[in-house]
Amino acid sequence: MKSESSAPERPLLVIRGGAVGDFVLTLPVLRLLRESIPGAVIHVMGNRGIVEMATASGHADDHLYLDTPGMALMFAKGVPVPEALAARLGQYKLVLSYLYDPDLIFREQMEKAGVKTFLDLPHRVVDGHGHAVEQLARPLERLAMFLPENAAPIWKIRPDISAMRVAIHPGSGSIHKNWAVEHWTKVGRLIVEQFPSAELAVITGEAERERGVVDLVRDSWRGMRFVHWDALPLSELANRLGTCSHFLGHDSGISHLAAACGVPCHVFFGPTDPDTWAPRGPMVKVHKPASCKLDTLSFEDGWACLQSFLQTIR
Repeated sequence: MKSESSAPERPLLVIRGGAVGDFVLTLPVLRLLRESIPGAVIHVMGNRGIVEMATASGHADDHLYLDTPGMALMFAKGVPVPEALAARLGQYKLVLSYLYDPDLIFREQMEKAGVKTFLDLPHRVVDGHGHAVEQLARPLERLAMFLPENAAPIWKIRPDISAMRVAIHPGSGSIHKNWAVEHWTKVGRLIVEQFPSAELAVITGEAERERGVVDLVRDSWRGMRFVHWDALPLSELANRLGTCSHFLGHDSGISHLAAACGVPCHVFFGPTDPDTWAPRGPMVKVHKPASCKLDTLSFEDGWACLQSFLQTIR
């Protein structure tokens, strides 16, 4: 019979919903937990297609999905927790949750499932209260866990890149955060003209397809040599971003992912606050128009910024 001291370490669980950028900004928290608790086994629960980043990047040992059967009952007050779900959730010695839970229903249900230590973390980031990475990690200071100054998400270490491959993500989750797609198609053509050895990669997803961006880029770049990365799984996109010498985009989750992969990034920002939301990294350049609106940023001014960036980071 095994002694109590030889029993396997009980894992801890971090629950994080939200979109790609929200999740990438939480990676430093996972790394902090890993470094602060020697031998910790870390599981992460989140949205499908996103939470897999935690294990693919090595920040967690396993991942679970928020749409796991029975999880909806964890948000219903007074409803019994299914036995199988209680057995699964009750294994965690510590649960850290970023979920919105104003009436503490989720917390009560988790305690009913057998969770002994539950820590509420901020479900939203507030402008003017420091960078998002710092806000997400600040509650851990009560557990004597402190982020290094200017901590940045790290997905992987990017190898040295000799060839010029420029990735462009001409969209984001909000049309108000986007520079005109017509400007991006002109940028692509100018890059090919001024940097003949450069390879272009355009990144698109569901939002870009719905807005007609995919068709516009294809039509405008007809006859040009470029690769199209459309709706790739995030782990695959991260691998491909790691081959890029430059990334151009907006305030989007893909920009955060590119920065976390160590790619030099130029990101247009507006109307969001870059002091709170800009991707973090040693080679991230952010440009925000004086008007704070990207629809007022002319092609000439935008291209001047991008051209300088492309010539500087080689």
